[in-house]
Amino acid sequence: MPNIVFRGPVLRSAALACLASIAAAALAGSQTFAAATIGAPITVPVPAPQKGSAESLKDEYRRPAEIPFPASNPFTPEKLKLGKTLYYDTRLSGSGAQSCASCHNPGYGWGDGLAKGVGDGMKELKRRSPTIVNAAWGLIFMWDGRAPSLEEQALGPIQAAVEMNMPIEKLLERLNSITEYKTLFEAAFPGEGITPAGIGKAIATFERTAISGWAPFDSWIDGDAKAISASAQRGFALFNGKAQCNTCHVGWNFTDDSFHDIGLPDADIGRGAFLGVAVKMRQAFKTPGLRDISRRSPFMHDGSMATLEAVVEHYDTGGVARPSRSDLIKPLGLTVEEKADLVAFLKTLSGSSDVIAQPIQPR
Repeated sequence: MPNIVFRGPVLRSAALACLASIAAAALAGSQTFAAATIGAPITVPVPAPQKGSAESLKDEYRRPAEIPFPASNPFTPEKLKLGKTLYYDTRLSGSGAQSCASCHNPGYGWGDGLAKGVGDGMKELKRRSPTIVNAAWGLIFMWDGRAPSLEEQALGPIQAAVEMNMPIEKLLERLNSITEYKTLFEAAFPGEGITPAGIGKAIATFERTAISGWAPFDSWIDGDAKAISASAQRGFALFNGKAQCNTCHVGWNFTDDSFHDIGLPDADIGRGAFLGVAVKMRQAFKTPGLRDISRRSPFMHDGSMATLEAVVEHYDTGGVARPSRSDLIKPLGLTVEEKADLVAFLKTLSGSSDVIAQPIQPR
C-alpha cells in the first residue's frame, strides 16, 4: 500500500507541522489539488501511480495529494492544537456536557451513529448529525447550506439554543477565565486574544484534518486489479452508468456539494428555507460525500434508512413524486444482482482508520 498522506482519518499534529514547513518547497513528484475558491494548499509528495490506472473514468476518482486550507485561515500546528482542544471540550456547551465531538465523533465516521442528533437538554433534533469527514473540500456546509464556510459552521452549533446553547459572550468569558487557553490562543493567534473568529478558525483547522483513510477502492484506482471484488467492479460501472449515481456523487469525495430533493417522505423543507422561491430547492438537502459510508449509518438527513441496501432500494424506486423532486431522481429498474453490486462497490470506499487520542483539557 502506498505510504501517502491520507492513510488515516486524521493527520497527526507533528506530520502536519512538517508538511506546513515544506509547503512552499518544490517537491519532486508532488501533485497539486486545490480549487481556486479554497486557497493556498499544503503540498505533499505522492508516489507515482502504478501502471494500469490510466482509464479516464478512474482518474476522476483519484485521491488528491493535499489538504486545502483557505488563504484566510492557513494551517499552523498551533491552530491545529488549539482547534483539537476546543473540539473535545464540553465547556463549549451551556450545560457543560456536550462538545463538538459529541455529535461528530471519529468512532462513528465523524457523526454520532444516531438517526437524529441530540441537543441541549438531551432533546432530539430534527436532523441527523452530518459527518465532517473530508470537510476540507466542502464548498458549503450544513444539510441546508446555511453555513458558507467551515469557520462559520464551527461556530453555529455552539451558539444554537437547541444544540450546544452557549452564547458567544458567555463562552469568551469562560475561556478567558482559563489561563492555559490564553496561552493556546496567543500561540495560535499572536496578539489577538480570545475571539469568536479565532475559535471558529481553530476548530475549522482541526476539522480539515478529518480525512477518510486509504480504501480498497483507492488501491484499485491505483492499479491493483484484485483490490476490490468483481461484484464491486460491476457496481462501479453501474454507479457511473445505469444507476446514475455519479450525476450527484462526483469526484474523489463523491459529492457535488449541491442540494437535491430525492423524494424522501419528510416535511422538512431543507434548502427551501433559504431559497423558497426555487421550487426544486424545497425539501432539497446537501449531497453527502460517500467516503467511509459504511461506517456512517443510519443514512439520509433524517436518519430514516438503516442500511446501504435500503438506500439503494430508495433510489431504485425513485421516492415520492412531487414538484420539488429532482429531475435526476426516477425509477431505475435495477435487478437484485445490480443492487447487490452497488452495495459491494459502496463498501469499498471505507478505508483504514487511526485511533484518535483526545487531548488533555486545560484546567
